[in-house]
Amino acid sequence: MKLIRPVSVTDLDNLLALANQTSFGLTTLPRDADYLRQRIAESEEGFSRLADGRPRGEAYLLVLEDTAIGRVLGTAGIVSKVGGFDPFWAYRIETSVHESSDLGIRKEIQTLHLVKDHDGPCEIGSMFLHPDARGRGVGRTLSLARFLFIAEYPQSFDETVIAEMRGVIDDRGHSDFWDAVGKHFFEIDFPKADYLSILNKRFIADLMPHHPIYIPLLPPAAQAVIGQVHEKTAPALQILTQEGFAFTGMVDIFEAGPIVSCPRDQLRLVRTSQQLPVVACTESSNTRPDHLVATSGGSRPFRCCGTPLTLTPAGVSLPEETAAALGVGVGDFVRIGRLREDSP
Repeated sequence: MKLIRPVSVTDLDNLLALANQTSFGLTTLPRDADYLRQRIAESEEGFSRLADGRPRGEAYLLVLEDTAIGRVLGTAGIVSKVGGFDPFWAYRIETSVHESSDLGIRKEIQTLHLVKDHDGPCEIGSMFLHPDARGRGVGRTLSLARFLFIAEYPQSFDETVIAEMRGVIDDRGHSDFWDAVGKHFFEIDFPKADYLSILNKRFIADLMPHHPIYIPLLPPAAQAVIGQVHEKTAPALQILTQEGFAFTGMVDIFEAGPIVSCPRDQLRLVRTSQQLPVVACTESSNTRPDHLVATSGGSRPFRCCGTPLTLTPAGVSLPEETAAALGVGVGDFVRIGRLREDSP
């Protein structure tokens, strides 16, 4: 059974093992035990404040555990609201018109404008799945579990949800956009800047150029990657697009990956998920999961998994294995949602 649950301090070694599988560009899962230990502590504190019902920058981290082997194979995170003392930074793409009636020339020129937001949106991120666990919809299940969590506690998250998608970076950690822009101001390579940004963003305010950058003046290789995703990130972007996300016109300040967003209440699973009672627990089957199901209401900690299930007029019938993993039984409430829009 693949169970999605809040991270705990006992997961540190597993997170470090996962971090060793990541490539450049996944800043929120670095190979740094002290940082990961801090993330776990922040997540545990955030989950303890869920009942407060308003977003204050909590950073929730979910993990996917293979319960058969007791091993964490994936992570997915949510920040309830970015900004505050640690602002959200991005480049906004704007188009200006340059026209000369004398020469009969009219040009539309795109520029990059630095954005600093102290009252930012909810942000999802930290999505990573061990290569051994990929396939059969596991990545989709892990990604969408965040939206079922938001559906259960909507007032704990900002009204807009964004995702910064990983941009084009090669296997050596080289970014054409960084070399064309950021490197001139920071005098460090992309992996170093990317790592420093998770520890303290103050250096961004100190060194980042605040004047507009004319895109046509950048090298062609840098222009070509603006708003483009890493090839391994394309499937994740497709999943988010299906859930309601769209390009914001903003890109990451380091490697120019696209930033996508969706109003919280228009997320597919927030709109369509249901809170239903468990009316029966049946023998488990090998049927492919078509729904997400999570604990709901009461004092139970958040648990979520992909599963086949049966809807009845009175509620939902769950496989015994699913019910056991969630720690629920007949009479308990769960929140369910379809893994895909076209699921039965």
